[in-house]
Amino acid sequence: MFNVRVYGILISEDNQVLVSDEFIRGNYYTKFPGGGLEFGEGTRKCLEREFMEEMSLKVDVKEHLYTTDFFQMSAFNPEHQIISIYYKVEPMELIKVPLRDKAFDFDQKQLAVYNETGETETFRMIPMEEFGEHSVSLPIDKVVAGLIKSFF
Repeated sequence: MFNVRVYGILISEDNQVLVSDEFIRGNYYTKFPGGGLEFGEGTRKCLEREFMEEMSLKVDVKEHLYTTDFFQMSAFNPEHQIISIYYKVEPMELIKVPLRDKAFDFDQKQLAVYNETGETETFRMIPMEEFGEHSVSLPIDKVVAGLIKSFF
């Protein structure tokens, strides 16, 4: 079974990379914002929806950056193969959600979500000079982080 994921690479005007710090299924992950493609949905619309759901942020989905070109088994379901698609995105409005200075710095509202669902997330910007493969947790994201460093 295939699990298609779509992620957005947002690089601010002052050259910082947006990441999502998440607590999912008992583990901490730093990843790019985005999520799962739903049936009947195109990849660009998926990304627009995910940014709206996660950050209440309208984004303009720009050029395709990368699609997984190697086998990656899901960390959550060994019967699923992950295919991740990455696009550069630009915000169409100011980011309204709080941006943290340190990883996994969840506020009371985010902790309340955790208490309800067992999962939560927060966002932060990492300056490009500090950003790299070490900044993200998942194997495909690490490949993309390397590409970002070489492209930008």
